[in-house]
Amino acid sequence: MVQSCNNQGNVFLLARRAQSLKSCAMSRPSPLAPSLTLAPTQDRPVGAPRRASTGQILRAAEREFGRDGYKGASMAGIAAAAGLPKANIHYYFGTKEDLYRAVLENILDNWLGDATVWIHADATPRAALEGYIRSKIAFSRDRPDASRIFAHEVLQGAPNIQNYFNTSLREYAQTLEDVFSIWQRTGQMRPINGAHFLFCIWAMTQTYADMSAQVCTVLRKPVLAEQDYDDAANTIITLILNGIEMI
Repeated sequence: MVQSCNNQGNVFLLARRAQSLKSCAMSRPSPLAPSLTLAPTQDRPVGAPRRASTGQILRAAEREFGRDGYKGASMAGIAAAAGLPKANIHYYFGTKEDLYRAVLENILDNWLGDATVWIHADATPRAALEGYIRSKIAFSRDRPDASRIFAHEVLQGAPNIQNYFNTSLREYAQTLEDVFSIWQRTGQMRPINGAHFLFCIWAMTQTYADMSAQVCTVLRKPVLAEQDYDDAANTIITLILNGIEMI
């Protein structure tokens, strides 16, 4: 009885922790580049117009950095892709480095909140992992440039996001590992190293963006179709659930 109560208490605490992390990811300033936060002043536009402009710039910059890399992309090219004067880009983001860091911040903020939506102590492993894998495949399908930017940054040693890795990413990964531990203690999941389990999911899902040229070559297709992404998700889900003895 004591052990059962302790387990229930742990489940409650971890569920609260996961929810707290999700809330923090949505509300707290990013540790990546605090200087990028533009404080409202009489000289800066605020509200919906500014949000629309910065969002338009970030989307264009993500495409340009993803296609040409940091060195190959230019502020003039990003301005043209965004359909805005180059002066607007500098007005909102200052330098190309500032804009690049803002793009990374936006990518990581999206990734941070994604897993905690699905993976929490109240969910079943089957529903949680299936939902998370499908969302990761959808991200690779819909925002391949974002995945490539992140991969390139990591291959360079993560110079612009090391602080994020040392703080938010570690907390994020630990929260998911704690949920895996709960599932294991309650007999819902085979004992497995939580960190390496996450690495496997990330590698399998992100390959459909980072290594899309290789995938297309093997499948003899110029581009991947919707069915290819569905097939990828279904294959990964089967492998993952079999691996933790869920099927």
